[in-house]
Amino acid sequence: MTRSVYFSFHYENDVWRTNVVRNSWVSRGNTAAGFRDNAEFEQVKRGGDRAIDAWIDKQISGTSVTVVCLGSETCNRYWVRREIEKSLARGNGVVIVRIHNIKDQNGELCAPGETDFGLPSDVKLPEYDYVTDNGYDNLGDWVEKSAQIAGRPDLNPPESRYRKHNPWCLR
Repeated sequence: MTRSVYFSFHYENDVWRTNVVRNSWVSRGNTAAGFRDNAEFEQVKRGGDRAIDAWIDKQISGTSVTVVCLGSETCNRYWVRREIEKSLARGNGVVIVRIHNIKDQNGELCAPGETDFGLPSDVKLPEYDYVTDNGYDNLGDWVEKSAQIAGRPDLNPPESRYRKHNPWCLR
């Protein structure tokens, strides 16, 4: 079983870098939800703030973790802040993945972004750098840790792992 993850990011600046992160997640057989198609999002934006809010709700529904792909300007984006707020309100784990060390389509890096999303001081979001913390191999662990911090059930409880690998255990 896998986690369903919502990816939050600043589309104009970071879609390329976020695709790197998202594709590493999906290529491992995990489920990605809420990845913005620019044409779809542009259509939703025409409906105004209520339409965007409803679209975010729909995209986050059924997910257990929100991955915030943090580029140079992500922290300043209203809708990213709203996605984090909605994710926390529904009990999603939220993890920040810094993407400034991932090259964009032009081979360029971006400046590291700020992480002050205006959250209460007691809310601490786990934070990793996709490149320096080996996100390709570790993203799944970061997602799972974030889910557990949020109180989401373990997808592979110890008993089920034991039963799976022990042929003598009665099922």
